Amino acid sequence: MRRRTIRTAAAVVGLTALVIGAGGCAANPGDGVTTIDFFQFKGEALEDFTEIIAQFEAENPDIRVVQNQVADAETLIRTLLVKNRTPDVITLNGNGNFGKLAEAGVFYDFSDEPVLDTINPGVQEILEQLGNAPGEVNSLGYVNNANGIIYNRAIFAEQGLEVPDTWDELIALCDTLVERGIPPFATSLAENWTAMPSWNGIGAYAAQDGFFDAMRSAGENVGPNAPVSFEQDFPEIMERQAQLFSYSQEGYRGASYDDSTALFARGGAAMMLQGIWALSPVKAVNPDIDAAIFPYPVPENPDDRMLVSGVDVTVTMARDTPRKEEALRFIEFLFRPDVIEQFAASQTMVPSVIGAELGDDPALESIAPYFDSGRITGFIDHQVPTAIPLTGIVQQFLYDGDADGALRTLDNEWRKVAARTITPAEED
Repeated sequence: MRRRTIRTAAAVVGLTALVIGAGGCAANPGDGVTTIDFFQFKGEALEDFTEIIAQFEAENPDIRVVQNQVADAETLIRTLLVKNRTPDVITLNGNGNFGKLAEAGVFYDFSDEPVLDTINPGVQEILEQLGNAPGEVNSLGYVNNANGIIYNRAIFAEQGLEVPDTWDELIALCDTLVERGIPPFATSLAENWTAMPSWNGIGAYAAQDGFFDAMRSAGENVGPNAPVSFEQDFPEIMERQAQLFSYSQEGYRGASYDDSTALFARGGAAMMLQGIWALSPVKAVNPDIDAAIFPYPVPENPDDRMLVSGVDVTVTMARDTPRKEEALRFIEFLFRPDVIEQFAASQTMVPSVIGAELGDDPALESIAPYFDSGRITGFIDHQVPTAIPLTGIVQQFLYDGDADGALRTLDNEWRKVAARTITPAEED
């Protein structure tokens, strides 16, 4: 979800090296060392990857890895692809934009690579839903995040509260907290993206069984009378999201993300409608907080609950790199259990490799069963075309409470996108 940008001197140097040399600087020098270009998008992972590269180069003295970390990675990678200067090894966020690139067939097909067999199938299924070239596997999920309800375990213990298994139990829990003078949720709406974690978490259930496939098939016919539409399938989602926000702290509409994380960190609210990424700013305020996560308890049967998870980092490589053998050796090293465990623990993420151990953070331990059993599903906003102003529409709904208007707008925007992208063959 929210990405922090680290504008360090190293990142600037990386950008310069990438723009000037990507696709050309990696020729074999006379000393027998092959240089590969490693494009990675995640500013907060710069030091982690620097350490991993040092370990790899120590074990592989015939390969040099040049890390290039830039702020606007999605824009730059598109530019490099257009110029046929694709970096050798690439990490990107597993989102809708990445899926579109994968569908275009610009990345390597990992279908026959042994490393694919080491990865949790549920993680790869999330990537498959985003997009691959036909019949291919164009990226490898590296670490996953988790989107749910973060709760303060100390407050729950002090108040004798239990994690809710159903929606009715969640609402009863909120009412109990209100009665005891404790704000149930620390939320914020000053930035529109903060409306999305709960929309994704609650809406994931309505989007199962091919909802977005049916929406894409309906195209310009999406609306109140279509077999599927936001207006038909999402009213209860919006109602429940608004219900949770009604249990927020006073002044939440004008509060920033930093305000809400600081409030939660200081014990000013019992829960947050956020994902695991929020624990970093929370712990910056209160390193000793005891927090964990539970999924939105939407289904009546607790056994049907799923954890919404995104592939925070996915790894791929250039389809036609002349340094295929060296690039694959580096990728195989990245997915070695001890290496991925080191990275995931530092980033408070879930490693994708089957059998890799989680870090000792209680939040990670609380979500492990969902990964172990494959009860994970992707972010539904990744299925919505980027041309649709989804975050602003959902934010406005949480301001004015007009669910019908928000859903009607989403359907109207979907039809507009379908009209612009329809092909002549489809018109016939």
